[in-house]
Amino acid sequence: MLNLPLNVPNILTLMRIILIPCFATALSYRRFDYAFYIFLAGAITDKLDGTIARLAGKATDLGSVLDPLADKFMLITSFIVFLILGLIPIWLAIAVLSRDIIVILGWGLLSLAGGSVRIEPTRTGKLAIAAQFTLLTAVLFRINYGFITAAVIETLIWLAAALTAVSGLQYVERGLRIASERKMRG
Repeated sequence: MLNLPLNVPNILTLMRIILIPCFATALSYRRFDYAFYIFLAGAITDKLDGTIARLAGKATDLGSVLDPLADKFMLITSFIVFLILGLIPIWLAIAVLSRDIIVILGWGLLSLAGGSVRIEPTRTGKLAIAAQFTLLTAVLFRINYGFITAAVIETLIWLAAALTAVSGLQYVERGLRIASERKMRG
């Protein structure tokens, strides 16, 4: 039998992953109210799992993999469905999804070429993810409650785009540096 370290933080992270298809379904049926509450529940469990893991000393290798995956799955799903529904511009969705594809492919190539590689998030990468989540939250908030202006959404779009682009370039630079160092070592 598989022995998984299913502590409270990891269970919360798994719950967040389970919420992703519920969120996408709510959006697909244009139940933006449900989508907003599901998104909010995901954000709360994200904060809780990290806080509990740190404070209670419950961090696990499984959690260190699942937590960023849950964030990525939620972001990718959100940007695809928001794009389909016309809630975000196509160029932004392409920028966000392309950056993630490039990072994943780069990680895969580096792993194949020379063993395991741990992708450490950059500060700009963390800011990009925060800006992306903030934008998605603001769009849902505007749809449901209406008092966030189009100008605020437009500003968040450009902020998310800029941070996504800069962080993507940082990851590419880091990957090329790792590949170069490995090549020099033989």
